[in-house]
Amino acid sequence: MYKTTTPLNKLSFVLFLVLGACASQKKERIVSVDQQEVHRIISTLADDRLKGRAVFTPEIEEAATFIEGEFKKAGLQPLKANENDFLQRFQATQIKPSLCEILLDGKELDSDAGFVLSDQAGLNWNTDPEVRILSISASDNFRKKYKEISQQDINAIVCVDESFVKEFNYLKQHADNGRILLNTDQKKKGSLVFVLSKEQPKSFRINYTGTVENKGLANVVGVLPGRSKPNEFVIFSGHYDHIGILKPIDRDSIANGADDDASGVTAVISLANIFAKQKDNERTLIFAAFTAEESGGYGSQYFSKQLNPDHVVAMINIEMIGKDAKFGANSMYLTGFEKSDLGKILQRNVKGTGFSFYPDPYPEQNLFYRSDNATLAALGVPAHTVSTVQIDKDNYYHTVKDELETLDIKNIVSSINAVALGARSIIAGKETPTRLEPLKN
Repeated sequence: MYKTTTPLNKLSFVLFLVLGACASQKKERIVSVDQQEVHRIISTLADDRLKGRAVFTPEIEEAATFIEGEFKKAGLQPLKANENDFLQRFQATQIKPSLCEILLDGKELDSDAGFVLSDQAGLNWNTDPEVRILSISASDNFRKKYKEISQQDINAIVCVDESFVKEFNYLKQHADNGRILLNTDQKKKGSLVFVLSKEQPKSFRINYTGTVENKGLANVVGVLPGRSKPNEFVIFSGHYDHIGILKPIDRDSIANGADDDASGVTAVISLANIFAKQKDNERTLIFAAFTAEESGGYGSQYFSKQLNPDHVVAMINIEMIGKDAKFGANSMYLTGFEKSDLGKILQRNVKGTGFSFYPDPYPEQNLFYRSDNATLAALGVPAHTVSTVQIDKDNYYHTVKDELETLDIKNIVSSINAVALGARSIIAGKETPTRLEPLKN
């Protein structure tokens, strides 16, 4: 458990000395993160009171209000001069299943053995030859095969091998919470019905109805205007939504999302405080807490459309920094490290502190395009995610066990300090990361 009397860790002290040496040359005060403040912020966001910060709940609105208050205290400004607050509001359509009956070869599946992914309000299939029967077998790479299938605009029943029950249940949880579409999105005509079964059915009947509602979402965005290069943006971001209420385990049903991603949002707020006090940013700094990342990255998608990507110099997205990385303490990894030189710049700026930035050790997980950096990265922005989570073996990920008590506050502190130091030459306008190759539509 964290104790407020714990002194700053060794890295924080080393960073303080390094930054202090720079300060003596530039005659300015260098600020590092306050450990007690880190604990206060993350404990608020991960508190049971917020019930896992699921989208479209009063609790996520409470979380947004808290983050907005922190941005105000830091001295940030709204993204646009004519805005009165820090909430970047937008509308989305939610399609939530109200009826889902799946019969294969005359036998109705249990409710936990099937789900529907559809942009349509209803389906009524009865052994239609135009409905394809596909499989994700035990020998397949589940994530790759799922992506291939879901990107097609087809009607299909997808039989998933029971060995992928964990992945299946994760997708079903999202489907049950409701499919979200930005109101600017073009709806897919095709629908997918996923069933947990090795055998492909010879006959089927699908009866599905979805309740359609138009609802509001909001990112929380604050700005520190640049002194000499105000039209060049550096973004620090994390997502403040999580997955809400799950099936109880030992009477606990709240998926608190302490590491995912209260730790990242805590870092964003802390960085806002650091840079606001230093007041030496030549480029404009944007601090963003995104909504609906867990539902498909809709918050960052909307945010990205409000900016000219040519004006964004770099984006550092922060995701799950509450535990030691695979490389040990005082280290982080950067997704898509090889795609630009942002990681090399960060590493060069922390040289001598004992901290290191590494390439992503989990390329098979495709993390670069699974977080909120993805939309701007696809447009050519050097947008990357920094993280410490050992994603291949973190048993608390997307469970009710992701609580404050499982995190190392000192790891969060050292990571925040390292990002602050690593990014200084970029925010000072002295270095500009190389651009990415934009993805073709």
